[in-house]
Amino acid sequence: MDSTKVQKIISDVFLEKALRDFYCQGESCKGWETNVITQPKAVKNIVEVGAERISAGIGVGESISDISLARKIDHTLLKPDATVDEIKTLCEEARKHHFASVCVNPGFVTLCAELLKGTDVKVCTVIGFPLGANTTEVKRLEAEQAIANGATEIDMVINIGRLKSGDNNYVFNDVQQVVLAAKKYRVVTKVILETAILTDQEKIAACLICKNAGADFVKTSTGFSKGGATVGDVALMRYVVGSAIGVKASGGIRSREDAQAMVEVGADRIGASASVKIVMGEKSDSAY
Repeated sequence: MDSTKVQKIISDVFLEKALRDFYCQGESCKGWETNVITQPKAVKNIVEVGAERISAGIGVGESISDISLARKIDHTLLKPDATVDEIKTLCEEARKHHFASVCVNPGFVTLCAELLKGTDVKVCTVIGFPLGANTTEVKRLEAEQAIANGATEIDMVINIGRLKSGDNNYVFNDVQQVVLAAKKYRVVTKVILETAILTDQEKIAACLICKNAGADFVKTSTGFSKGGATVGDVALMRYVVGSAIGVKASGGIRSREDAQAMVEVGADRIGASASVKIVMGEKSDSAY
């Protein structure tokens, strides 16, 4: 992508910040991202001001059905102390609610593949999780092993340190090697950017790298850093990648309103451990 296009995207970041100031004035509106997430109608107002820059999902809103929302959710359990019984419950819930996938650590892939065989629920696992600092060779091997064990979707963590160092060639190859391993078996690859610790310019660079490397999705967060998904980040990511690849919002999505707000600004997939409560219209205290 040429420098003029990149500069235009960066300018749109500043437009988003201007919209924040326009819609959020005074002491009663601390934390614009939180305010919009808990008030999905505010998102529509932002869309009306700059639809081409903000939204890829106008008209979804409150009309999202339980099943269509469920099919956008990766039912997630990535905590280090997750037990076999909890994984079994995760799979049972995924079957019952027809979630898009279960997302688990690699050690549970074989179990989930067995439990979900013959269902419409995919098995997703994480690679280089949660730091993204493994070598490229290890990430590719980890992905290949997960696929052999039954994973049909891979969520890999980008090498954050290399990205922040401006070593784009390293990051591109890191992503591409996992993508190539996955595409050989028609497995979907999502790349976790960890947006909470990136600048807007770094988010833009990461999205472009992932798109050019052939990834199927860019994803906001691991859920293990200092912050999760925000509507601003999802909107920016959607604008940068266009319609070519998907956007997954994850981290801190605890309610139906949170999930709908993410969908309205362009998320194709939601990563959440509070999936059941989301589709039931309840609120969860879960961090992921």
